Amino acid sequence: MVTIDREAAPATAVAAVPALVAALAGRRGTALVLAAVPAAVALFFRDPDRTPDRPAADGPVDADTVLAPADGKVMYAGPGQEGVAPEGEWLQVSIFLSAFDVHINRAPYGGRLREVTYRPGKWLAAYSHESAHLNERTDLVVDREVDGATRTVVFRQIVGLMARRVVTRVAAGDEIATGQRIGLMKFGSRMDVFVPTDARLLVEAGARVVAGETVIARWSGGSHA
Repeated sequence: MVTIDREAAPATAVAAVPALVAALAGRRGTALVLAAVPAAVALFFRDPDRTPDRPAADGPVDADTVLAPADGKVMYAGPGQEGVAPEGEWLQVSIFLSAFDVHINRAPYGGRLREVTYRPGKWLAAYSHESAHLNERTDLVVDREVDGATRTVVFRQIVGLMARRVVTRVAAGDEIATGQRIGLMKFGSRMDVFVPTDARLLVEAGARVVAGETVIARWSGGSHA
């Protein structure tokens, strides 16, 4: 089932104004053509159901599994990039969302949110290296206890050239589930995920991923609930 997120209302209303003006002016043909604009804007906010608890291609979705947080194309997958990754040793997956991708964001990993930090910034093209630390973004840090140790996964919502707002609907202290909806970004953007180096990346640059379904990283220590 596909629903439309509530963030669609103001943007769709603005997009509908030209069609309304044309209709009031008696230009029915023009109004019909212009009516496609608000319809397209509404579709940008589509929110399809996803099933993160289904068996994944290489095992069940459990405490060893990291899912894609966004639909889009993998721009980078490898060691944490200098100036992009948090301090320390990380593996990084960066996903670019075009204006045609679903923009609802999902948690790549479940646990307790230790930090949710909004940072204002610029609106550089999301595929540029500099966008990761100069653009408007929200950084989220989630901790999870596994076999007596704490695993930490960091993920980041980053707006792009067309995006002008990041929406985050979770807060520090929340318990979140892997694949849970956590917000969205408007009109073309980027998401970065940083996992510890004892995990294994399962995607490469150029791959298409689906939020809440595609497994992007996994620990090989066995299955954990």
